[in-house]
Amino acid sequence: MKKIILWIVVLGVVGTGVWVFGGRWQKSEQGGEGSTQADYQNIAYEIEGKMIKLMDGAAQTEAAPGSASMITTKYFGNKAEGDLNGDGLADVVFIITQDGGGSGTFYYAVAALKTDAGGYIGTNAVLLGDRIAPQTTEFHDGTVVVNYAERNPDEPMTVSPSVGVSKYLKVEEGKLVISEQ
Repeated sequence: MKKIILWIVVLGVVGTGVWVFGGRWQKSEQGGEGSTQADYQNIAYEIEGKMIKLMDGAAQTEAAPGSASMITTKYFGNKAEGDLNGDGLADVVFIITQDGGGSGTFYYAVAALKTDAGGYIGTNAVLLGDRIAPQTTEFHDGTVVVNYAERNPDEPMTVSPSVGVSKYLKVEEGKLVISEQ
């Protein structure tokens, strides 16, 4: 009988330890700015000089301090995976959109760089354009190719995008940059 009671106490102590320390581990993984997170749709990215933290692939921020107008940032998709920074880990690149409440919807490419700990760190965003028509995002030997359609420079925004564009991107020193191709 004493052995059964001893085992119950030991299991209770171990279970409590797992519960307490497990909760602390989850909090450290979900930390704030500069932390890593296992899900690339729940980390911060630098867009137009501002850090925007996505939660479940979306964020809303004030257009200006104290403003009622909001800027909505959303995960669009077109995900591609590959080693962008040469560390042997599969990174993720994808498209996000930003809508400031006006008629424009701005499309950006961002990368989530995988860490040794298994989480991701977000990069800066590279502007693709306003009201474009994204097609594909591909990974080729350390370079990302984002294919989309846009308008001719002299066409109004009411015209459907019809001019094919390929933008080549790579990671240099932790930043997503346009590559010369």
